[in-house]
Amino acid sequence: MLDITSQITQLAKNLNIQNGLLSVYAQGATAAIMIQENWDSSVPRDVVHLLQKLIPRGIWLHDQQDGNGDAHLKAGLVGPSETIPIINGELGLSTWQGVFFCEFDGPRQERKVVCTAIGEFVAAH
Repeated sequence: MLDITSQITQLAKNLNIQNGLLSVYAQGATAAIMIQENWDSSVPRDVVHLLQKLIPRGIWLHDQQDGNGDAHLKAGLVGPSETIPIINGELGLSTWQGVFFCEFDGPRQERKVVCTAIGEFVAAH
């Protein structure tokens, strides 16, 4: 799990949206986006351990093809995207929430996160 909160926060500021929505989407069948606590580093580690216990490696039909059946199932369970409100020009995350990129079949050379925003733009001065 990679904490991308600072990049997403900076993007939201650069968009000059007063109120709206920011969708954060992970491209790739074995990648996901998660909102989770980012203050205590044990929480992301606990999430990884939970997913490993729920969805162990090597027992899925897709493992016969690519050996990464668990990665596909974990990504599907977590989900490829999160939508975050923008309120008064700021991300609507609570104090302890962060945005995480999750790669379940990696590390990969390159992954893309696509962000789409809608909302009320602040007029440039």
